Amino acid sequence: MEQVRILVVEDEVIVARTIANQLNQLGYTVIGTASSGQAAITKALESKPELVLMDVILKGEMDGITAASQIREQLDIPVIFLTAYGDDNTVQRAKITQPFGYIVKPFTPKDLRIAIEIGLLKHELERDLRENRDRLATLLNSMSDAVIATNEQGIVTFVNPAAELLTGWKQGDALGKDISRIFQLIDEVTETSLENPVTKVLRDQQVVYLDEYTSLITKNGSRVPIGDSASPIMRQPGQINGVVIVFWDLSERRQAQLLEQALHKERELNKLKSLFISTVSHEFRNPLSVIQSSVELIELQGENLTTEKRKTYLKRINGAVQSMKQLMEDVLFMGKSEVGKLECQPTPLVLEEFCRELIAEFTIIHPSASAIIFNCHSDRTDACMDEQLLRYIFTNLLTNAVKYSPAGGNITFDLTCDLIEQVAIFRIQDQGIGIPEADQVRLFESFYRASNVRSIPGTGLGLVIVKKCVEAHKGKISVNSQAGVGTTFTITLPLNDQNRIQESELRIQN
Repeated sequence: MEQVRILVVEDEVIVARTIANQLNQLGYTVIGTASSGQAAITKALESKPELVLMDVILKGEMDGITAASQIREQLDIPVIFLTAYGDDNTVQRAKITQPFGYIVKPFTPKDLRIAIEIGLLKHELERDLRENRDRLATLLNSMSDAVIATNEQGIVTFVNPAAELLTGWKQGDALGKDISRIFQLIDEVTETSLENPVTKVLRDQQVVYLDEYTSLITKNGSRVPIGDSASPIMRQPGQINGVVIVFWDLSERRQAQLLEQALHKERELNKLKSLFISTVSHEFRNPLSVIQSSVELIELQGENLTTEKRKTYLKRINGAVQSMKQLMEDVLFMGKSEVGKLECQPTPLVLEEFCRELIAEFTIIHPSASAIIFNCHSDRTDACMDEQLLRYIFTNLLTNAVKYSPAGGNITFDLTCDLIEQVAIFRIQDQGIGIPEADQVRLFESFYRASNVRSIPGTGLGLVIVKKCVEAHKGKISVNSQAGVGTTFTITLPLNDQNRIQESELRIQN
């Protein structure tokens, strides 16, 4: 580590030599001594020391305090005062030059080392703080977003060039003024004045964002649509030191709103495509691994393979194939719906008969320890709906109910036809693990799976398919669930959609 270079300013020659010897013994380098204020300034300019030890009382016209003041103005060098005077008047005069230390004679080498090290550290911290402040000022001044800062009373303390351009207020004119004069907002719809965001931040002590359709009233009275955020500047937890507002012009964004929405949708679709590919690849890999491992076991065991093991391996292979088949059907279904080729083709059917037959088929294909209990609460269940889409709806809902229900738990399937409202209401209720409340709002998003089922195999497509089939019937679906208690899905579909019947008839005729 390099030795610190120090200039000693002391008009007593013997004292100066003593201090220099002490500094050398402490490991510092003395680059020279000076006995007057003017000589101290000259040597400091020539040798550029890293620290100056300055006697307060010097012979001649210039004392140490005046010399230190000029050194501070011309050079970034920390000064530590040496003096035999510790009276308040001397201390107050010395403080004006912002010294980095103050040692009262006589002092020990230890006192000298402590003062020097603290002075050097203080100078380094001050320099870092100044550099960081300069960097921050450069960053704020170069930002395209407008920035205004205030103190804890809402008085403007900073305005960057972008804010000057947007508000019409120059920083010199805005500094010291209340923010309400510089930053006035109006609701574009109601034409009413809005509360200043700085006032909200100072009151609520949290970040505040503007509502949509907010305009800034500039200095010349014109209006500019803006977006903004106002954040508290915290001195310490619970104590606001000021507020910073960051805002931007939305004029061009408003004009390009439709384009922005289209770009956003494209980004979402690309994200969905990536997620689709990764999810489907993963889900295909699992059954393929099952098939491969089962085939390898059959080949390895050869003639030693028992009938029971053969049945087990074949069952595993068949299950994997069915899983892949179902996944492929889901993928094809999603593909149709995404390109707008999902059509609802209603045909007459009796809902009670349809439901009973579907449950019977489901029970054979998906045997489980849970009983499915069907209840029909209407005498007439005639309807005109798309039978294939109904199968998608109820097969997926029943599959989920079985998958997430404990052994022995009942699953109820209720049907009610309201002939007055002309709607059919289906309810499928299970006694399974339920869905956490936080997950319920995203339940019908593609590939989204509730947090408590991610360890159970699944793609996150089933409920998406259900919703799309329901919407194709111009119906509605809702969910009511409680974690650990169970889940109820309610589907409401029109009994007879005359518009769709006519469209179907026209397609058949053509």
